[in-house]
Amino acid sequence: MTDTAPRRRGRPSRTQTAEGPDTRERILRAAREEFSERGYEKASVRGIAKAAGVDSALVHHYFGTKEQVFEAAVEVVFAPALKAPEAITEGPLEGVGERFTRFLFGVWENPATRTPLLAVVRSAMNNEAAAAVFRRLITGQLLRRVAGHVGGPEAELRAELAAAQLVGVAMMRYVIKLEPLASADVEQIIARVAPVVQRHLTGE
Repeated sequence: MTDTAPRRRGRPSRTQTAEGPDTRERILRAAREEFSERGYEKASVRGIAKAAGVDSALVHHYFGTKEQVFEAAVEVVFAPALKAPEAITEGPLEGVGERFTRFLFGVWENPATRTPLLAVVRSAMNNEAAAAVFRRLITGQLLRRVAGHVGGPEAELRAELAAAQLVGVAMMRYVIKLEPLASADVEQIIARVAPVVQRHLTGE
């Protein structure tokens, strides 16, 4: 998770808000739903505030701009995938490709994480501001840590190529739903993709 505190823009009047101990989480839930249903461009701080039952000033108070609200929402949605570095280090390098592949497909196969993750990916595909947030999160919290684990020359490039392999397959399976890939057994997919990911990461 990124180590950035929410920007506090000056405290709104309590009479203008519905502030309580769970206000921040309520805003984040509303933001995830708003971005999921409307996409980044059509979503608005005002709409998020209305869904959360607070004044727009309170959303700015906790998070700042719409881009910062999106980033905070993405961090929560993408948190399971950001555990991948820990997952792939639990074993020898010769199995890193399968562990990385199995972990990320586990995130995609879980309906609880797949639905919000799809919303985030679609927003990143359609809007540059959303894509920039997604890149910062992926690069800073996932790929650099994977690269640090595998080491060697051009480690970051190799980690990015491995991630591109996985993201490409995931897009074809879960977003475009190309058959027979979309209906194939996930274990069959892992068996075919993991060796390619392994070669990207370690050259083996």
